[in-house]
Amino acid sequence: MMQERQVKLFRNGRNQAVRIPVEFEMQGDTAIMHREGNRLVIEPVKRRSLTEILATLPPLGEEFADINNDDLLPLRDIDL
Repeated sequence: MMQERQVKLFRNGRNQAVRIPVEFEMQGDTAIMHREGNRLVIEPVKRRSLTEILATLPPLGEEFADINNDDLLPLRDIDL
């Protein structure tokens, strides 16, 4: 069953705005809005996966800094 609720439109500066009732609240602080005919559709922004985020990073260089094991702290035994 689709929920429906009449809401008031108001002005926020030069923009028209609508207050979203708590039962329609979305997570996050951004959303995507688009038109479908004479309807406005508001959808939450899809969270990108770690793989998608890593794909946007530039490739790593071929050379890595040398790691000197003498500078590392000794490992401790951990009882689980």
